[in-house]
Amino acid sequence: MTGLFPRVRGEVGPGAVHVPDWLPAQRQRELVAACREWARGPVPLRHTRLPGGGVMSVQTVCLGWHWQPYRYARTADDVNGAPVAAFPDWLAELGRSAVAEAYGEAGAYAPDAALVNFYDGDARMGMHQDREERCSAPVVSLSLGDSCVFRFGNTEGRGRPWTDVELASGDLFVFGGPSRFAHHGVPKVLPGTGDPALGLAGGRLNITLRQTGLG
Repeated sequence: MTGLFPRVRGEVGPGAVHVPDWLPAQRQRELVAACREWARGPVPLRHTRLPGGGVMSVQTVCLGWHWQPYRYARTADDVNGAPVAAFPDWLAELGRSAVAEAYGEAGAYAPDAALVNFYDGDARMGMHQDREERCSAPVVSLSLGDSCVFRFGNTEGRGRPWTDVELASGDLFVFGGPSRFAHHGVPKVLPGTGDPALGLAGGRLNITLRQTGLG
């Protein structure tokens, strides 16, 4: 809970579920420590370069499959050519627990890729769809550190209608079903809102789990 009033679970769209405070503090600290290890490599945390020459303000490291605009590969050919770090079984189990929390059951959810994004106070993420996967299984999003404004839109385009949701450390957001290909982004990070005891010296970490369908 943050502030004076409890934040409540909500369905932002059909199949898009926000569960505040889902991760207990100890699990958050464990995830921050894991992210710190993943950021060291074999493929280090980096600013992704877009095909048009622009560079993303968010820094990213991948597990299982390496994402680069706009495809997945087993090696980071746009960074150092190294094989991507393995996707751990315990993270897949956490993903299944997250989907079960959101929908009541996990079904056959089997995530095999993760994008770990680090936002400093100035980083943003423009409206986009997660559609490089060959599978329509839900996307699981876990937030750590500073809060952010998460903008969840529609499947037709980047414009309105959208809903702005404040995601705080420990929050879970799952989107699947009719909302699986909704546009979404992060227009703002709220610096100084994270708990220093988390072990993150400022900024926001976001772990998104995906099932690629790539085999």
